[in-house]
Amino acid sequence: MDFKKHLEGSWHLTLKFIVPLILMTLVMVMASILTLGILAPVTLAGYMHAILLMFRDGREPKVQDVFSQMRLFLPLLGFGVVAVIAILVGAAMLVLPGILIGLAISFGCLYMNLLMTDRGMPLMDAIKESFSMALQGDPLEHAIVVILFLSISWVGSFVIVGWLFTQPLATVFLISVYQERISKSPPPISQDDQSLRQK
Repeated sequence: MDFKKHLEGSWHLTLKFIVPLILMTLVMVMASILTLGILAPVTLAGYMHAILLMFRDGREPKVQDVFSQMRLFLPLLGFGVVAVIAILVGAAMLVLPGILIGLAISFGCLYMNLLMTDRGMPLMDAIKESFSMALQGDPLEHAIVVILFLSISWVGSFVIVGWLFTQPLATVFLISVYQERISKSPPPISQDDQSLRQK
């Protein structure tokens, strides 16, 4: 995998759409804070899908895109609650298990949101396919993708203004990698996609 190509392409694309990306990121953050995190998973899904369309079709992201995947509210909220509980239980036992559980979820479920919004997969199918994609080829390459994605996001987290730029950049990078992955080995078509194609 050409990480330099992905990073440079993500940088240029982020700069090209920087204003709508910052506005969309700000709305996602505010929605998450005002709802005490309840809307965080589903607004992240809408956020990622908007950036996927930007990457794939050149479509300019819109603020309302953050709320475009509300149909996934319950499954994503359920997944988020289970993930948080698992991390807290691990952290309560010892700090290290909690960290390892969080890293395992990040490693295996990195493409979950994209598969649910892009391919219309149900939650469990998207988790299974995301794990499968993570283990395809060289798992070390995928580990580097996870590290880069989390690191870029983390760098800006010290200052909210910085995070408004680094989070879009990290997401564009992730989508660039996702696009390469599915072009080499497309995930299975969901039943919804199959019925649409038959029509």
